[in-house]
Amino acid sequence: MFLSRLVATAKQFSTSAVTSFPKLKTHSGTKKRWRALSNGKFKRAHAAHAHLNVTKRPGRKNALCQTAYSSGAQTPTLKKLMPYA
Repeated sequence: MFLSRLVATAKQFSTSAVTSFPKLKTHSGTKKRWRALSNGKFKRAHAAHAHLNVTKRPGRKNALCQTAYSSGAQTPTLKKLMPYA
């Protein structure tokens, strides 16, 4: 009886079902660094490309400019850290 009253009260105030809580939190550092792709993988930018570039060789700077993608071992962890991506 209490549960049916709780469900009825929840439907009055919200369009979501009661069983959908608790919400999962997205990891803040992960959402700042990674972007989700449509194929289920993630992409990020390389670090160390913005400054102190005089001492770096051109090939290294070109490699740091490229987009990095998540590996097979990283992808499940990133999906846990970013559940809504």
